[in-house]
Amino acid sequence: MPEWLASETALVGELVGGQAAAWDVAGELPVELLRKLGAQGVLCAEVPAAYGGLNATSHDNGEFTAYVGSLCSSLRSIMTSQGIAAYAIQRLGDREQRKRYLADLTGGQLAAVGFSEPAAGSDLAAMQTQIRAEGDSFVIDGQKKWVTGARYADLLLVLGLFGEGAAFAVVPTTTPGVQVELVPSPLGCRAAGHSNIRFDNVRIPASSVLGGGGQSLSLLFTTALSYGRMSIGWGCVGIVRACLNAATNHARNRSQSGKPLAEHQLIERHLAELLVAEQVSTRICQHASQCWESVSPDMVVAAVLAKHVSAGHAARSAATAVQVLASAGSQDGHVVARAYRDAKMMEIIEGSNEICQLILAQHALSTIPDNA
Repeated sequence: MPEWLASETALVGELVGGQAAAWDVAGELPVELLRKLGAQGVLCAEVPAAYGGLNATSHDNGEFTAYVGSLCSSLRSIMTSQGIAAYAIQRLGDREQRKRYLADLTGGQLAAVGFSEPAAGSDLAAMQTQIRAEGDSFVIDGQKKWVTGARYADLLLVLGLFGEGAAFAVVPTTTPGVQVELVPSPLGCRAAGHSNIRFDNVRIPASSVLGGGGQSLSLLFTTALSYGRMSIGWGCVGIVRACLNAATNHARNRSQSGKPLAEHQLIERHLAELLVAEQVSTRICQHASQCWESVSPDMVVAAVLAKHVSAGHAARSAATAVQVLASAGSQDGHVVARAYRDAKMMEIIEGSNEICQLILAQHALSTIPDNA
């Protein structure tokens, strides 16, 4: 285990402690905690050391993400957003943009990423946010919704139409014309600061548009989303592990009909299913990280597969854990009650179950030979 992984895991465990339940109920994370972790570089640990990052491998960052996900999915959501922003800047920004913005993201500033719009979720063709040149500047008009972490963000990475193509623009939340409105009472990851954002004649310098703009919309979307899917996949491993731990300990220590729950065969079946879910989710995320690190041609579909399989296991595992704990796990803020709501969200964001299935089906049709 790398030294940074051991030390930062211990640090996060100490900082979070037993506070995740209270954060979930209150619907808010401590900003000073987020900034402290950001300044440690762990919110986007794969950033190279040359830009102030930890130069973590996908696997090591994945295991760290799983650990954070086992403690608090809202905090893990902030990691995912920060990581997406850093990865997009690293891949699409020019030298000066990488130097400037990656230093910000490893120095304590927080970022959120705007993809979805009121009429454009999975349907990219319906996107309406515009980024247009006007003199020496660029102007942004449009809306983004359900932007994770926007409540806490200093910087917004905004995807919009740009001429015949598209672009990512980095916009400080203090820029005139930016309006951030918190989404009230979301189903899951309730402390992750989901917000709707309006951009009304927002003027930014040309240097804020990554790579000058004009790239393919699908390329930009896939580039950023692949990192997000990897992060969510590993975060779901953490959810499954938390559910396995909670259910196993409850079954071991709770008695019913004169013997521990763990000695009732139907409960044992639930525990077996949880263990299988943890092992399968872990292995498929490890495979995706291996593809990521080797820059395999399959890295994009491997990320989709990891997210889809792990999110499904997380949702089923959370339901199983609630069933095992019954009333003991049904109180608002309890780890399995949080998992039950958070995991459902994981089956929707960064590509719903149905979108993932379409991508995987298309992959099968394009790679498996026709033997008819």
